[in-house]
Amino acid sequence: MEMQQFYYDNKIVKKFIYATIVFGVVGMAVGLLLAILFLFPNLTDGVSWLSFGRLRPLHTNAVIFAFVGNAMFAGIYYSLQRLLKARMYSDFLSNLNFWGWQLIIVAAAISLPLGYSTSKEYAELEWPIDIAIALIWVVFGINMIGTILKRRERHLYVAIWFYLATFVTVAVLHIFNSLALPVSALKSYSVYAGVQDALVQWWYGHNAVAFFLTTPFLGLMYYYIPKAANRPVYSYRLSIVHFWSLIFLYIWAGPHHLLYSALPTWAQNLGVVFSVMLIAPSWGGMINGLLTLRGAWDKVRTEPVLKFFVVAITGYGMATFEGPMLSLKNVNAIAHFTDWIIAHVHVGALAWNGFMAFGVIYWLVPRMSKGPLYSLKLANVHFWIGTLGIILYTLPMYVAGFLQASMWKQFNPDGTLTYGNFLETVTQIIPMYWMRAVGGTLYITGMFVLVYNIYKTVKANDVIEDELAEAPELQKISSRRVQGEKFHPWLERKPIQLTILATVAILIGGIIQIVPTIMVKSNIPTITSVKPYTPLELEGRDLYIREGCVGCHSQMVRPFRSEVERYGPQSKAGEFVYDHPFLWGSKRTGPDLLRVGGKYNDNWHFNHLWSPQSTSAGSIMPGYKWLFDNKEMDVSDIEGKMETMRTLGVPYSDTDIANAQKAIKEQSQEIENSLHADPDFVKSYEDSKKKAVARGEKFVPMQNREIVALIAYIQRLGTDIKVKE
Repeated sequence: MEMQQFYYDNKIVKKFIYATIVFGVVGMAVGLLLAILFLFPNLTDGVSWLSFGRLRPLHTNAVIFAFVGNAMFAGIYYSLQRLLKARMYSDFLSNLNFWGWQLIIVAAAISLPLGYSTSKEYAELEWPIDIAIALIWVVFGINMIGTILKRRERHLYVAIWFYLATFVTVAVLHIFNSLALPVSALKSYSVYAGVQDALVQWWYGHNAVAFFLTTPFLGLMYYYIPKAANRPVYSYRLSIVHFWSLIFLYIWAGPHHLLYSALPTWAQNLGVVFSVMLIAPSWGGMINGLLTLRGAWDKVRTEPVLKFFVVAITGYGMATFEGPMLSLKNVNAIAHFTDWIIAHVHVGALAWNGFMAFGVIYWLVPRMSKGPLYSLKLANVHFWIGTLGIILYTLPMYVAGFLQASMWKQFNPDGTLTYGNFLETVTQIIPMYWMRAVGGTLYITGMFVLVYNIYKTVKANDVIEDELAEAPELQKISSRRVQGEKFHPWLERKPIQLTILATVAILIGGIIQIVPTIMVKSNIPTITSVKPYTPLELEGRDLYIREGCVGCHSQMVRPFRSEVERYGPQSKAGEFVYDHPFLWGSKRTGPDLLRVGGKYNDNWHFNHLWSPQSTSAGSIMPGYKWLFDNKEMDVSDIEGKMETMRTLGVPYSDTDIANAQKAIKEQSQEIENSLHADPDFVKSYEDSKKKAVARGEKFVPMQNREIVALIAYIQRLGTDIKVKE
């Protein structure tokens, strides 16, 4: 049989590895800054693009899509070529995938700190960037499938099944969750509202974790661990069961993020059942990975790469035990909205994704540069300080989570809340936030050790070039099953059929949950007293989204005595019918705001947003001084926003839209009038007017500034539901 010579494309792998390292440092540095902002909330006081609310989505996007995303591409581009004995289908598509992805990351790094956000967790990027993500993802898919079709190896190894499932599912999730109607080039509204938006978002949010952070890395595990240990995979049969059960079950689990919310109970319960079942395939994968090291544990002592892999798989096992446990309603009632969830997420991100990425980098770079790693000792140092960093990060967050939940739910004998002031719970967990910052510092220090080690390795070894290989051309055989061939071995040589079956497996759960919630009216009973937002409130809501307030404040009162006592009546599905997007939140660093309207006067909110510590001693909320700037609030596209909302089903009349500017003036004037009731406000207002005149600036009345719109929105919250005093 004639051998064909060809070159593996190592240069594309090198590019993705370098991008992984660069964005790893950036994403972790932003994360560390956020951890420090919990301790020194006014560190970036007055700098809008360095405020916590705007930087939080930058951190999550940078770590997920820039660091882990580039590591995933690097690992796939290297392993896929060798598993298929073929160069990538198209060098042009490989490079388009690389440069397109980096441009998307840069666009995110610019737009998110500037406040261009949809507010949907892990999907905050605005519609033009969403379209770019879809296009580049399709480029990746075409390149992968093209390579599979021109392969020289008949059998598709298990890693490739995971890569294909990743491609198909992420495409489906991203497209359906990102459906929005644009208002302008950088503003859009989700096509879903309230409960439906929440369900679609967490169908996406949970499965972004499943199919962007888990399945591709399981594929990498199935390739790199046997390679690094020089051992075959423990059980091929287990890998088959692992793959199909994981991709089928995972897609149903999204509603466990919405337990005790206004989501219909049947959808919540479906999410719980499938979440609990998920432990079986997840631990099946973990066992398959760890038992691959049987007979090679002596190597783990000396090989830093295997150390990283062992802790990564252990972290995966811990996170996937915790996930099903957190989806049990009695556990979720304690953990949800607390720092426990932050600990859970970071066990997965720091241990599973981070350590898998580090192991792959330490294994790949010496091989591609044809020389040893510069220092095994430094790699071991990285491993130990990284592991210590994970422990010092997560353990305090678990303690903080338990403390928050127990303090929130504590009652006095007379039936009043023991800790009626939310701030009492915040001040108690500051020591845990200090420990988290120390853990994060250790982890990023390990990252700097990796940067130095890889830099010295690349400098000392050969330039990374494409690698010569040879393999015989694939001989055509019957596309039907040959005698004695079982179904799955046949499927393993039929990539198109495998991809179609994987697509069917992931679509079933989503369709069964989402379609009835959108189509069956009785799932979302309407409430006649709930009216659309006024034009000024709509502008204020967009400012609330821009500033990332949803990152720290929920708008969802669960049916617990402690929450009803603290915040007011539980949330109802009909309250959110005009909310494009929903803003239920997933973390309470501050109190819930669903019923905050009318609780405090306008002056309190005015002072609180200027300096939270002036109204709430010990608050860790930053000030929002740029909302008070002496410049006109831009309401030029309010008519366009209302038109878009009307298209989405919000009942704005032609008169409402035509009179929008007038309505804004009237409502903002009312708020300014109420602010003038405070003598301190009047004095500072007159002083600022004199200073502006002295500088030769045009003085903008308070009613025309952004702060007034945000106050209008906050004061509206919860007022549609009539509450007995």
